[in-house]
Amino acid sequence: MHSRLHTRALRVGPLALGGGAPVSVQTMATADPHDTAALAAQVARCAETGADLVRLTVPDADAARVLGDVRNASPVPLVADVHFDYRCALAAIEAGADALRLNPGNIGARENVQAVARAAKAKGVPIRVGVNGGSLEADILKRHGSATAEALVESALRHVALLEAEGFRDIAISVKASDVPRTLAAYRMLAERTDCPLHLGVTEAGTFVPGTVRSSVALGILLSEGIGDTIRVSLTDLPEKEVKVGLEILRSLGLRAPGPSVTSCPTCGRTKVDVFGVAADVEAALEKLQRTLPCGARLPKVAVMGCVVNGPGEAKGADVALCGGDGAFILFVKGVPSGKIFPENAVSAVMDAVLRNL
Repeated sequence: MHSRLHTRALRVGPLALGGGAPVSVQTMATADPHDTAALAAQVARCAETGADLVRLTVPDADAARVLGDVRNASPVPLVADVHFDYRCALAAIEAGADALRLNPGNIGARENVQAVARAAKAKGVPIRVGVNGGSLEADILKRHGSATAEALVESALRHVALLEAEGFRDIAISVKASDVPRTLAAYRMLAERTDCPLHLGVTEAGTFVPGTVRSSVALGILLSEGIGDTIRVSLTDLPEKEVKVGLEILRSLGLRAPGPSVTSCPTCGRTKVDVFGVAADVEAALEKLQRTLPCGARLPKVAVMGCVVNGPGEAKGADVALCGGDGAFILFVKGVPSGKIFPENAVSAVMDAVLRNL
């Protein structure tokens, strides 16, 4: 791991971004931007999963008002995502957005950007210049021939210069491509040319498995090189899953405290219990418990095993373990058998044992 590159410090509501602050995890809501209840519920679920901030699309003035209502109940800062109409950005600022995301390729004339910069500066609202290959300015695309890494960086820095000409410096940047090589090249180039905090991501990364792999490879490499201040894993899936993948990327690099340690087997034809379901439910329950504990507190190691081949051995190495049998589990605590547990009671039995061994 390289030391983290120095970037200027921003604040997104109460959240510190850049300037050596911990790398944050964000996602984007998928609920109807005009449905206050649905959005508020989704934001709450993302926050409970571990999101540090959540982005909401603001396609019109009504959506800006909804963002304001959701902001009043949100446990995390909210970023307004604005395209095409700069007036939506102005409305989102007035509604209480903690930050803006603007795309320089589609936000319109120079004076529109200037108006947004003045309003954001007056309210202390940072702006992310969010560039991707699908919406580059026509002249840049013509000059480079395609959405190359150089084109992405040129677009971003042009827009940063426009904001800074208005005396606005609370700027973060993203230059997302849909493949790993261009993403790496663009962010490495950008990191050499600016001290703005960098928002990492692979745009349109895909469904859960390919999107997770592409994002983990690109973000893992960049973070290991000291590049990046906040991340979003873009998946064609639930926002909560984006958050979980993002957290695991940071944990794997030592950029977040370790989460629950759950060892589980891949199962085979010998398995006669629902290892998949029980292991997932145990992990979710441990994640929820982890968030209630003091910072740095470590949970006991848990194992969920499907049969007698490896189960007893793992049970000895774990603080709490389930070893599958014919339709039931044997619960082990500190390597000692502690009773037969049926699958419907497995999660509660593990959690009881975990709580006793904190």
